[in-house]
Amino acid sequence: MRKTWLLGPLAAVGAVAARDLVQRDHAILRTFPVLGHARFLLESMGPELRQYIVAGNDEERPFSRDQRRWVYASAKLQNNYFGFGTDNDLEHSNGNVVVHHRTFGEEEPTHGAVGQEARLPSAKVLGGPRGRRHAFRPDSVVNISAMSFGSLSGNAIEALNRGAAEVGCLHNTGEGAVSPYHRMGGELVFQIGTAYFGCRDEQGRFSIDRLKDQVDRSPIRALEIKLSQGAKPGLGGVLPAAKVSPEIAATRGVPVGQDCLSPSRHAEFNDVDSMLDFVEMLAAETGLPVGIKSAVGDLGFWQQLTDEMARGDRGVDFVTIDGGEGGTGASPLIFTDSVSLPFRLGFARAYAEFARRGLHEQVTFVGAGKLGLPDNAIAAFALGADLVNVGREAMLAAGCIQAQKCHTGGCPTGVATQHPWLVRGVDPVAKGERVANYVRTLRRDLLKVAETCGVPHPGLIDADAVEVLDTLSDGRLLGQVYGYEPGWGLPSAADRKEISRIMARTVEEEAATEGPPETAQGGAPSDDMEGDLPDTAGG
Repeated sequence: MRKTWLLGPLAAVGAVAARDLVQRDHAILRTFPVLGHARFLLESMGPELRQYIVAGNDEERPFSRDQRRWVYASAKLQNNYFGFGTDNDLEHSNGNVVVHHRTFGEEEPTHGAVGQEARLPSAKVLGGPRGRRHAFRPDSVVNISAMSFGSLSGNAIEALNRGAAEVGCLHNTGEGAVSPYHRMGGELVFQIGTAYFGCRDEQGRFSIDRLKDQVDRSPIRALEIKLSQGAKPGLGGVLPAAKVSPEIAATRGVPVGQDCLSPSRHAEFNDVDSMLDFVEMLAAETGLPVGIKSAVGDLGFWQQLTDEMARGDRGVDFVTIDGGEGGTGASPLIFTDSVSLPFRLGFARAYAEFARRGLHEQVTFVGAGKLGLPDNAIAAFALGADLVNVGREAMLAAGCIQAQKCHTGGCPTGVATQHPWLVRGVDPVAKGERVANYVRTLRRDLLKVAETCGVPHPGLIDADAVEVLDTLSDGRLLGQVYGYEPGWGLPSAADRKEISRIMARTVEEEAATEGPPETAQGGAPSDDMEGDLPDTAGG
């Protein structure tokens, strides 16, 4: 009798397990059937538990609960609004960013219809000032940051690339080269790291012929020379032999089952002069725009670079500044916490060196390091960034839950691991759609804020439109905080005029094709809507 009584619950558990194993929406449930529901139960009680027992919505790091909730809800096209006012501690904390809205704008509004897709091309033409053969205007000011296959799983890379293809943004390969998972339609920025993965010969030296072969076979739009990364500047890397699978070995051009080493510095150049020779050689051979990625520490490098570029015969087409708050799969704590400047300080110092020499209008500036959140991105644009790269935020959209196990190979959501069972939890198609939704939402929020500032594009927000508060007693404009001179932080007058024309044309085209307005983002409520609380769990 007792055994018969147990059959019902066991059958129910079996049915739940069977459904979990075949569903594609939640990586946690595919990997941990039945047990995974406990996480979602705890997640649903999280706000109450934190409010009375653990932590506030803004206390967790590196991404607070509010920030993660916004990304998750945006990726799922759920209600990403917040009720009852800000819970930022404006009374007692420093550094809060406030955007100065304008009562009247200079341009006609560009998003008159609710739910309008925000098309935000770059205000600058990448490679245009130096006349590169394949110069182009990036279609999106929001792009996916450098994360290598090997650091992330193949399914996660595929999801990112599918998302990039859907929304027309660029996908940086990271230094791990172009894998099969990067070939799902998204256009690429090929990162050249110190080990020259994907463009090296049998001795591990750089090979221009192999690079050109990569360019011919892949949708590569630009080349990025990685000098350093914000979360681990000046360090090389090691992918242990156990993780060097045949697939990773083939992608990187290294032996199977041997430690895969990345030196701390490049072998092809050893100073600014030889680096610029390398840049010009790459541009001449491929026709592509060529840039550098670096964290900011000693300003001597930036002073030498801009002095050389001021002569006019050589130069980089873009500069990616990675802040010290950026993420990485693994790094010593001292480097993660205390080496390289945070984004705003580092970017402002590097940008100033270009601006003092009149070079800032000729270079496309790319920002990275927690810039996938609207407030941080707006501050970056105000300081002079033309594009922002999103890394961990895109991972969150693809299912990451900030478990902070990237360095262990045991990422429970299958995003930052090569373990087959864990990787299985990531459905590239479903997660690719969520990445696309997140990028769309971020672009739309950036457009809303730009128009609140009275300009048609976030790249036209200047440093006087953003203020940094010292509690409630004082505040300084962003330009004052970082010593900007009048006119710094903006594209050239010609670029400003052209991007305004492009945005106006986009509005006219959309007005001619749009039907009746629909609910914003498939579920963002109007001010008088109640309920509809989002499923804020990742996975």
